Amino acid sequence: QVQLMESGGGSVQAGGSLRVSCQARGSRHIIDPAWYRQAPGKVREWIADITENGHTNYADSVRGRFTISRDSAKNTVNLQMNNMKPEDTAVYYCNGRLPVMGYLGREEEYWGQGTQVTVSS
Repeated sequence: QVQLMESGGGSVQAGGSLRVSCQARGSRHIIDPAWYRQAPGKVREWIADITENGHTNYADSVRGRFTISRDSAKNTVNLQMNNMKPEDTAVYYCNGRLPVMGYLGREEEYWGQGTQVTVSS
């Protein structure tokens, strides 16, 4: 069963903006969440993450244009994408560790199923 779910994908023209979000099933705390993307014929690429103490990291390809953030409950992670380029076209995936339901202190890594983002020139 899907444990992380992305939303907010769609189509936008170059220079435009989109915001994608990821929420954990059961509103669980997403630990050390990250965003990845995979373009057709390409390997999955890490693009951003945010640590538990709030530090953010970005791939060179998105730095200055994308912003990763999370809500106060840490069950949602967002990626604000500005000044988008055609090369940003990809399926965007969220990744993170979640507490295992019913097992205090345990956690597992999960991937969302991805959301398509298409940027037209």
